[in-house]
Amino acid sequence: MSIHTLLRCSIRARRRPLVTSLSNHRALSGAEAVNALRPFYFAVHPDFFGQHPREREVNENSLKRLNSYLEKLQKPGSDGVRPTKLTFYVRDTKTMSDDQADLLSSGFRPVSFTLHTKDVLSTVINVLASCSLPIEHMKRLLERSEASKGPAEVLFYRPIRWDKSYYTFTGFRDPEQELEQARRVEPTLGLWLRNNEPDAAKKHSASLPRREELSRLRRELCQSFNLADIRWQRSWGVAHKCCQLQSLSRLSYQNPEALINLQGHTVVFADQSGMNASGHVMLGSMDVHHQWAELFQQLPGYHSLQQQTDWLKERISDLLGGTQVVHMDKLGLVQNMAEHYITVSTFHKRLMSHRLHLHPRSLDGLTMVLENDRATPRLHEMGHFIIPTTCDPPKLQVFLQSHAAEARRRTLLRNQLQVEEEAVLRSCLQTLSLRSLSKEPSVSPTQMIQCCTRLVQLHPPLLQGLHICVSHFYSVLQDGDLCVPWDWKN
Repeated sequence: MSIHTLLRCSIRARRRPLVTSLSNHRALSGAEAVNALRPFYFAVHPDFFGQHPREREVNENSLKRLNSYLEKLQKPGSDGVRPTKLTFYVRDTKTMSDDQADLLSSGFRPVSFTLHTKDVLSTVINVLASCSLPIEHMKRLLERSEASKGPAEVLFYRPIRWDKSYYTFTGFRDPEQELEQARRVEPTLGLWLRNNEPDAAKKHSASLPRREELSRLRRELCQSFNLADIRWQRSWGVAHKCCQLQSLSRLSYQNPEALINLQGHTVVFADQSGMNASGHVMLGSMDVHHQWAELFQQLPGYHSLQQQTDWLKERISDLLGGTQVVHMDKLGLVQNMAEHYITVSTFHKRLMSHRLHLHPRSLDGLTMVLENDRATPRLHEMGHFIIPTTCDPPKLQVFLQSHAAEARRRTLLRNQLQVEEEAVLRSCLQTLSLRSLSKEPSVSPTQMIQCCTRLVQLHPPLLQGLHICVSHFYSVLQDGDLCVPWDWKN
């Protein structure tokens, strides 16, 4: 879609007069733009988001707006192109830094930026840099564009700057002033709701029968097999979730004995089948019934592996002054029980090879996460330690002791934020009469508290009776759920 549009732009660009090409010394052809943006397309193209409808929809809309922006830049008189704010979900196509990794959700990181460049080359560089993608391959184009500058071109591309009194006297619009205003003006919450609430209400009304069917199936399955809960790893639509529950329900009728081992478990519909590090049973959305049935038969073996893992965690806690090993799924990457056992076992063996001198309860109340792909330990902003499995035990002891006080302070702050977040969320639900209120994992508790507090103060009536998800962008999802940025403008 986007590549073909840029190629058409390239063909039109070749037909322009010579004066037009000289008027912009930093012109970039459509074919060159496509080649330069290949890392970007590989990271955001909707074809890679088939199982993630929300991210796919956001990227499709943003790509259309980006292509329209590039197309306008290649037309004569492109000075009138208005700044455009874009949001993309960028796939984790390479190993990210620690700071970036904490912001990712479901394997993608939301990136928002505003385009206000006046040529294709600057726009391409801006897009790549905003998405933290490499721009080394742009150096040759930049050098070529700089070398193409010449004295004869100055007469063509030098802009005319009129005094402000000229615009006051003639009544013409000041382009610099308009550009500055456009940079500051973003859609307000009230304006966006007025434009999109009818569409959201229509989609929500159409989804009500499916929502009721989803609730019925979920309730019946939990009651019939004594399930602790049924969850979903991805933000699938209501219809997709219904199909997954119907498939599990059919299996329960065809082979009821197979589901006996599920009693007391939490079932998570995910990308692959197995048991995750939290002990939840994952059912792969692409697997068939016999694969699910085989997993149910293997659950007793998983229970034994889980018990061994818990025992190793207790031994590690005794060796590290009471520090508890916890597990947190990161970047939407779910670690299965077997991988988690290997990680914990490897770390335990490394600790046993050294004699540490820690008071038995000196670090009681603190938590740590083990990671295989980390080189140095660090303290997370939420108060838990992130420790590599290959960490040298003596150095680890020094690190834990020197950061224990700060870890307790951050843990206390995290607990306070969680209590405050739960309270303000309940208040927002009741005050605004919302059907549901949730947030993207990448939205921090502090951001959620600010957003909900401001929503209660504003009390927008158009939100009544809707499903709201606090995110980093505006969007109406396929079932009528509204995504609202946490830092919405009023």
